[in-house]
Amino acid sequence: MPLMMSEEGFENEESDYHTLPRARIMQRKRGLEWFVCDGWKFLCTSCCDWLINICQRKKELKARTVWLGCPEKCEEKHPRNSIKNQKYNVFTFIPGVLYEQFKFFLNLYFLVISCSQFVPALKIGYLYTYWAPLGFVLAVTMTREAIDEFRRFQRDKEVNSQLYSKLTVRGKVQVKSSDIQVGDLIIVEKNQRIPSDMVFLRTSEKAGSCFIRTDQLDGETDWKLKVAVSCTQRLPALGDLFSISAYVHAQKPQIDIHSFEGTFTREDSDPPIHESLSIENTLWASTIVASGTVIGVVIYTGKETRSVMNTSNPKNKVGLLDLELNRLTKALFLALVALSVVMVTLQGFVGPWYRNLFRFLLLFSYIIPISLRVNLDMGKAVYGWMMMKDENIPGTVVRTSTIPEELGRLVYLLTDKTGTLTQNEMIFKRLHLGTVSYGADTMDEIQSHVRDSYSQMQSQAGGNNTGSTPPRKAQSSAPKVRKSVSSRIHEAVKAIVLCHNVTPVYESRAGVTGETEFAEADQDFSDENRTYQASSPDEVALVQWTESVGLTLVSRDLTSMQLKTPSGQVLSFCILQLFPFTSESKRMGVIVRVRLRRGCHAMALDILFSRLLDTDFPQRKLNIYDESTAEITFYMKGADVAMSPIVQYNDWLEEECGNMAREGLRTLVVAKKALTEEQYQDFESRYTQAKLSMHDRSLKVAAVVESLEREMELLCLTGVEDQLQADVRPTLEMLRNAGIKIWMLTGDKLETATCIAKSSHLVSRTQDTHIFRQVTSRGEAHLELNAFRRKHDCALVISGDSLEVCLKYYEHEFVELACQCPAVVCCRCSPTQKARIVTLLQQHTGRRTCAIGDGGNDVSMIQAADCGIGIEGKEGKQASLAADFSIAQFRHIGRLLMVHGRNSYKRSAALGQFVMHRGLIISTMQAVFSSVFYFASVPLYQGFLMVGYATIYTMFPVFSLVLDQDVKPEMAMLYPELYKDLTKGRSLSFKTFLIWVLISIYQGGILMYGALVLFESEFVHVVAISFTALILTELLMVALTVRTWHWLMVVAELLSLGCYVSSLAFLNEYFGIGRVSFGAFLDVAFITTVTFLWKVSAITVVSCLPLYVLKYLRRKLSPPSYCKLAS
Repeated sequence: MPLMMSEEGFENEESDYHTLPRARIMQRKRGLEWFVCDGWKFLCTSCCDWLINICQRKKELKARTVWLGCPEKCEEKHPRNSIKNQKYNVFTFIPGVLYEQFKFFLNLYFLVISCSQFVPALKIGYLYTYWAPLGFVLAVTMTREAIDEFRRFQRDKEVNSQLYSKLTVRGKVQVKSSDIQVGDLIIVEKNQRIPSDMVFLRTSEKAGSCFIRTDQLDGETDWKLKVAVSCTQRLPALGDLFSISAYVHAQKPQIDIHSFEGTFTREDSDPPIHESLSIENTLWASTIVASGTVIGVVIYTGKETRSVMNTSNPKNKVGLLDLELNRLTKALFLALVALSVVMVTLQGFVGPWYRNLFRFLLLFSYIIPISLRVNLDMGKAVYGWMMMKDENIPGTVVRTSTIPEELGRLVYLLTDKTGTLTQNEMIFKRLHLGTVSYGADTMDEIQSHVRDSYSQMQSQAGGNNTGSTPPRKAQSSAPKVRKSVSSRIHEAVKAIVLCHNVTPVYESRAGVTGETEFAEADQDFSDENRTYQASSPDEVALVQWTESVGLTLVSRDLTSMQLKTPSGQVLSFCILQLFPFTSESKRMGVIVRVRLRRGCHAMALDILFSRLLDTDFPQRKLNIYDESTAEITFYMKGADVAMSPIVQYNDWLEEECGNMAREGLRTLVVAKKALTEEQYQDFESRYTQAKLSMHDRSLKVAAVVESLEREMELLCLTGVEDQLQADVRPTLEMLRNAGIKIWMLTGDKLETATCIAKSSHLVSRTQDTHIFRQVTSRGEAHLELNAFRRKHDCALVISGDSLEVCLKYYEHEFVELACQCPAVVCCRCSPTQKARIVTLLQQHTGRRTCAIGDGGNDVSMIQAADCGIGIEGKEGKQASLAADFSIAQFRHIGRLLMVHGRNSYKRSAALGQFVMHRGLIISTMQAVFSSVFYFASVPLYQGFLMVGYATIYTMFPVFSLVLDQDVKPEMAMLYPELYKDLTKGRSLSFKTFLIWVLISIYQGGILMYGALVLFESEFVHVVAISFTALILTELLMVALTVRTWHWLMVVAELLSLGCYVSSLAFLNEYFGIGRVSFGAFLDVAFITTVTFLWKVSAITVVSCLPLYVLKYLRRKLSPPSYCKLAS
């Protein structure tokens, strides 16, 4: 394999490696079998796609210049800002539905057969015997599609009709979402969906920034901080946006949701103002404004928005069972043609033999029964109704009724993390100080220590306002004294409440309008009115915990923070530097200076004076109070791998981090370092100089920061739990035991994804985890894949970027290795990457895949999978509406697959094969009849008998098979290993199909020859006698097939038998042999004789008794696995 080749292999061109996997797949597919089975469909589809591409050439996407508030200045025409999830329109609905139906061989065959009856020379029966079933199938299908399409139309209309405020020269006007154009200035209120991609111009938040929720776009529930363009944010009033001449130059629409390049230019100033725009200045469509009110200029609309470009078009899903039945019908068609050719050959090709050939094709056409599609479609509707009525999985909705059997054939389950496996609620669980650990049941001790510490400090400080802590001693001269537990807890809690990026937000008391809209609103600073905003839910959980133990973050801006102590005093800190968290550094830090401890009344006075003077009170305090003696502290927290080399030597950190990780907790190491004024001034000068560097800026900045990160004092270790959904662990265990391989695809960070994989037991405790390191080139990917290849039975964790590189050069090899893993975790995945992984698994393994998620970023994955399941959760209904099945909780998937998936597949397989048996047995009888009558192409049964045979005489018992079950639901849930047999497809295969063919030939031959032998003296009554025996045989065969009796099955059997007996008196004209040529009619007195009854009974017993004996022996000698469990 290429993975084990020498380094010389890298001399080949990259294109060779790029095309290698596809070449292998295409080689396997090509050949005569491929052309006969799927080649004609592939060629037709290719031709149609070629014609469509010619008729609808895609417009080339280009960069654009957008003038503020002037849509008419756009140089090109841009798409409408409307959402369209419909598959058809008024003109394409009927042709589209007909194409979807007649692309299947079964339906196309019946269409040709039905049309042939318009030719007089080929007509062998009444038109309704052919057109009525076909018309019924098409009517049911069109009605179902029309209802689904109308529902999609209503959902689209609801979204497109949402009203937004548009800013114009004359003021605000209300516009529909679908009427928004590129260049419009749109106002979006808090908690309102952003209707199109915009550049952020202005906000009501005084800081010039706002938070947005992006869970519907990337699946992350962390709020993202967005910054307004400073030039427009500084404008005095809202209407001044029309008094300036400005435009935005934006790059062409792209699929990447994490990057943007553009410029903002104001022309009417001297000199012109140019501002660079990046991702932090954008507001993407389908995100939600989380704070304040924002104004943006629209740059992309409709299908050019990031959210639409990351959503794949829905495909018409076809179940594996339907494809298997389609292959079997092709085999039956070949048998039909062969049988007709044999009949014509035995005739000796006399007369117009080609017409006789076609008549034989029509006579034997019941080999492929049209009722097959009718029964299966009705059965699928029943399965869907059973799922929605199951009290054990309330809230389940079946949105695609054509693929319930797929739930019983799944091999790969691809799941989202946030909101699917987890509740997305972070809870602080553990604080470890090295010698003592505090859990959920001992948090009151921490609260008591914090309260005592600040009470003691307040009494020591007396009435002076010196600082929040006692003056520190120089570390070099003071001897090391072991701190008390109370002191250590106080320092740990203070570090946690200071080292973060959380901002407390207070709801406005009343709405404000007009010119004051962008002024600071009256706010209520009470605890009940406070909410926290941050880019990570972990940060919020930490700050909420510090509030619960007595130290509360009450205010924060870019330069300061205020904390409230248990006694109500306010501690003020100046933020000197902030080092944000990055995936490379895996840590964040902050340098703060203690300012002044003051009461709540003093803080209120500051707020009042700041409003009266129209100034920012934190800045004013900075100028008033002398801080030359205040202490400076550098706080840092991060992952244990990043913090271990930074903190002072200890003997407990690594062990406790491992213990917490095994509990499924997300750990953070917290440390601090006290700085003198000279140390900080020296650092600040070097840091400022590094930031001004034009070459290797990031490396120089990192080097300066690392100079501080030495010998830091380890304060504590925190553990935060992302609560799992109810019963996630036992559900995943059940799915694993059922032979389903689970892949977790998430947009979250690698550390978080790994932690959840362990806590949810997606990766068992005994399994190793291989974290695929970051690769950027083919050589790195080659070496890392070789390293991974040497690992055995370990879970794989890989990031989206590395995955992209591996798929570019080693697609086949990577998928082959990944499929051998017991579990795979892909983090930092974009929506399109999720869908691509699903497609790769389908192509390389040929197995059935299922995708489950709850956010808008999961829609592409759900639609690409063979079976899509949506969870209606906190991230909205987008995934639920786009899925084939919607459930309320992740744990419901266990019963959905083990019980309903099993029953749907088993029942459909039995129903399909029995319907084919019903057609085969009557075709066998027709063949025997024709051969006896010198190979004449004359029908055995006329008109209504053929229709009645497939409907009122046998339909109810046969359809009652949808109530059959081989295993009780409790047994299927208790032994998920039974599910493994379903994936092998043994319930419907060529083996089982051939068994049913042999049964049909045996029974058809016995029935027809038995009627001819036993009734030689009453030869004209052979039709009545053989048809009666046929009906009795079918009813007995249903009883033989049933594994668990339901009272409705008994009713169906008796009802069908009663219908047949009562109809004998009315259908006597149909029971003569060749009504025209023989002129014989049924003698009512004849069927009441004992001779008739015992001879019919004898034929029926001979046709059915051997099968009952064989079934009994098989159950005794070689019972299936579920029978062993039931016994």
